[in-house]
Amino acid sequence: MSLPLDAFLHSTLLVAVSEIGDKTQILSLILAARYRKSIPIIFGILVATLANHALAAFGGALLMHTALKAWMPLILALSFIGLGLWILIPDKVDDEDGAVKKDYGAFVTTTLMFFLAEMGDKTQFATIALAAEYNSIVMVVAGSTLGMMLANMPAVIFGDKIMKFVPLNWVRLIASLLFIGFGLWALYQYVISVM
Repeated sequence: MSLPLDAFLHSTLLVAVSEIGDKTQILSLILAARYRKSIPIIFGILVATLANHALAAFGGALLMHTALKAWMPLILALSFIGLGLWILIPDKVDDEDGAVKKDYGAFVTTTLMFFLAEMGDKTQFATIALAAEYNSIVMVVAGSTLGMMLANMPAVIFGDKIMKFVPLNWVRLIASLLFIGFGLWALYQYVISVM
C-alpha cells in the first residue's frame, strides 16, 4: 500500500530530474534574461505549474474510476517506460517561442507561457500517470509542483551560469533511467499480480 508521502516524494523526484534541460528550463532562462526580476518569474512558474498539474492529476485520478481501472497498472508501467524514452529526445526550442510580442509583465507573461509550455509535456503526462497510480491528487500536485520549482528556480536565479556546468546529456540519461526503472518495476508488479 502506498503512503501519501510516497506519492509526494515520487512526484517530486521524477519531475525535478526530468525537467533539467527541458524546454521550460530554457524558457526560465529566457524570461530571467528578459525581465531580470526573479520573484515575479518564480511566482508565475508556481501558479502555472499548480494549475497545469492540478488539471493533469485530476484527469489521472478520474481514470481510476473508469473501466480502464483493471488495465491501469499495465498502462502506467508502459507510460513510465515511454516517458523515459521520450526524455532522451531533446526538446526543440525556437527563439520566437521565448519572445513576447505584447508585454504583460514578468508574472503574467511567465504564468501564461509556462502553462502553455507544459500542455502535452512529459511532466504533464507523468503527473497524470502518478495521480492514477497513487490516487492522491493533492500529494501528486504538491510533489510535481515542487519538482518543477526545484528544476526551474535555479535557472531563474542563476541563469546561464548553470548551463556552463551542467552536462545536460547526463541529466537526460539519469531522468530517462529513473522513468524506465519505475516503469519496469511497475510492469514487474503487474505481471506478478496477474499470475
